[in-house]
Amino acid sequence: MTDRVVVAGAVFDEGRLLAARRSAPPALAGRWELPGGKLEPGETAQEALVRELREELGVETEPLERVPGEWPLAPGYVLQVWTARLLEGEPRALEDHDALRWLGRHELDSVDWLDQDRPAVAAAARHFPAEKPSRPGA
Repeated sequence: MTDRVVVAGAVFDEGRLLAARRSAPPALAGRWELPGGKLEPGETAQEALVRELREELGVETEPLERVPGEWPLAPGYVLQVWTARLLEGEPRALEDHDALRWLGRHELDSVDWLDQDRPAVAAAARHFPAEKPSRPGA
């Protein structure tokens, strides 16, 4: 049996990484994660990431590259992370989150990441942009 894939976005904008604080389920509430969610049947990882970030944050994004690695979550689930660029909209905590924070490279330890997200965040941090890229049309 194959593990079900959960995709998360390492969303970078202006040299910062977006972190989302969980509001549900109760066991995860108050801890931070990279936003995303489960692949639906027939979706690619990139399609699922765009859909999940639209639903959870109200933004349009462009998946860029897969962060090497795969991290176990709950039994039967595995996390894959993609870097993503914000194209349109300002992220808002719409679903499953009650707060968002933009973190600079040296602020990553300032939030209480979910244990299972820590290695994924460390891997994603290696993809911080060298410069502060601006959004298209900005």
